[in-house]
Amino acid sequence: MLELVGLTKRFDGKPAISDVSLTVEGDEYLTLLGPSGSGKSTLLRVIAGLEWPDEGAVLLNGQDITGLPTYRRGLGIVQQNYALFTHLSVFENVAFGLRYREVDPVSDPADIDRRVARILNLVGLDGLEGRMVGQISGGQKQRVSLARTLVTEPKICLLDEPLGALDANLRERMTLELRRIREVLGVTFLHVTGNETEALAMGDRMIVFDEGRALMVDAPDTVFARPATVRVASFLNAYNLLPGSVTGSHFLFGDAAFPVPPEAANGAHYAVRYDTASIAPAHAAPPEGHVAMRATFVASEFMGSRVVYFLRRADGGIFEVDRHLSVADPVDYRTGQDLTLHWPPGNALVFGATGALIWAGADRAATLEGAR
Repeated sequence: MLELVGLTKRFDGKPAISDVSLTVEGDEYLTLLGPSGSGKSTLLRVIAGLEWPDEGAVLLNGQDITGLPTYRRGLGIVQQNYALFTHLSVFENVAFGLRYREVDPVSDPADIDRRVARILNLVGLDGLEGRMVGQISGGQKQRVSLARTLVTEPKICLLDEPLGALDANLRERMTLELRRIREVLGVTFLHVTGNETEALAMGDRMIVFDEGRALMVDAPDTVFARPATVRVASFLNAYNLLPGSVTGSHFLFGDAAFPVPPEAANGAHYAVRYDTASIAPAHAAPPEGHVAMRATFVASEFMGSRVVYFLRRADGGIFEVDRHLSVADPVDYRTGQDLTLHWPPGNALVFGATGALIWAGADRAATLEGAR
């Protein structure tokens, strides 16, 4: 178990991470999502011992390792740039960490052969042992980097945007592979990424990180369905966030009014997930029980398995509707066409003036019957 206790790291007096406390359980896949400059990679480097914290402690299984050098922490790190030795073969790159590690180096050639062969098999690099680094693809280099770390049997593996340099298809395949590898080895993974889809798909839990602080730590499905703050919702790139205010029993956005219960009285943002809204002709009545607002069509984007529609709101902002092709066929609209957006009010979220979630419609949909 890894424990972070009040970690703070400053550069030129400015905090990169601020008072971060977190417990990472054994045999857990934890993803850390945040925008560029949020401090997520700095946090990983502090855990690894590549940076020293100004305050706080790092504990591994109850032992304070804050002052230990990287090689004595029992942690592995996989970086985005692979950091492979180009003059060595795939086999020698993976074997390097066993032969030359500071603590308990492995000198028995048979033991090295056995352990390297096992890990290359696990990451799908059988038959490439003799290839030089310049003779393999980017995805294979990523696997070599991972194998070189895992062959040393670290207690925890730290992954710093390991899929960032891969193309979309390979990134999707490696998403599944990393989960499989972790499950086989039973090693805890702490995976840093700036990709919300990656973070949601891979983690047993995920952290949403910004400005050096953990904004939310929870299961991915909870983060997706009930983001704790409006900032968390914005990082997920899945919510339309409508600014406004509550008067009486309705949230007002321009000339549109959406029913909300009393606990949403201080609402400042009304959120509708891309995949829960629908589009109808301008003068069509929305389905019974749905709320609606007017918008004009801007463009659509075909994404293979789904289509994303972009519409202009009354305030000039963009409203997105995400429709999977298993649900409905694509619809062609004219640029500038007037349309109606509608959704079940129970699918909405309301965030207060401080940015915190104050009402999740799915939890209290029944209360809206009295608000209409």
